[in-house]
Amino acid sequence: MAGNVKLSVAGPGGAAVADKRIACQDCTLFQLCLPLGIGEDELALLDEVITARRSLKRGEMLFRGGAPFHAIYAVRSGSLKTYTIMQDGREQVTGFYLPGELVALDAISLGRHPSSAKALESSSICEFSFQDFERMGVRVPGLQRQMLRVMSRELLNDELLLLLLGKKSAEERLAAFLLSLAIRFRQRGFSATDYNLSMSRSDIGNYLGLAVETVSRLFTRFQQDGLLRVERRRIRIHDIDRLSLLAGDTALSGSQRIDSAEVPQSER
Repeated sequence: MAGNVKLSVAGPGGAAVADKRIACQDCTLFQLCLPLGIGEDELALLDEVITARRSLKRGEMLFRGGAPFHAIYAVRSGSLKTYTIMQDGREQVTGFYLPGELVALDAISLGRHPSSAKALESSSICEFSFQDFERMGVRVPGLQRQMLRVMSRELLNDELLLLLLGKKSAEERLAAFLLSLAIRFRQRGFSATDYNLSMSRSDIGNYLGLAVETVSRLFTRFQQDGLLRVERRRIRIHDIDRLSLLAGDTALSGSQRIDSAEVPQSER
């Protein structure tokens, strides 16, 4: 979960619930509890599902592919990547997870993790017992429905990635990826046009199906064209409109679009 998230009730009365809304507003789990109109007793039940709060160092594994599935994980801070190992021993990156996003939903049907998860930087994780979560769904009406909505968004993201890899040029792929990150950062209350990439150029290329040399060359080209500025892993987007046009409709649509007004005047 993002920020200083804690689902247990800190004190009596409506103020405590209001505090939870402030703390959880940038977390995926916000849509699994508070919007349902549940009371403090049910919030206490939600807290029981959190079996552990863990800190991971950069490069530390959260779980490995093939391990038995028993929990869902929420990123509180930092970021993770998921990947699989192909038959020839190569690594294939399958996703990146930011604060407030859930990890390991793809393991529910198999009962085992189809991929591995590793911290890209120092990260904090909440672990939720899936069995307890299922049982609590009976006691808290609507909880399972909200979980299905979260899973539906994950499926949509997967479909968008397939479209991205299947029909986009290298320039369009990278532009769409950067804009997708911008949306996710904005949803969490961070800047959409000035953020750090915790993933390496190699990981980005692996995820997008591009050579690392191509990714580096594209970053240089985008910078020369005035689309953005690159400072090591820091990205400052200067021309969000042109970057959006380059990305096409894959990454952004409707209310997700980032307006040029969000770019600081000094960066234009």
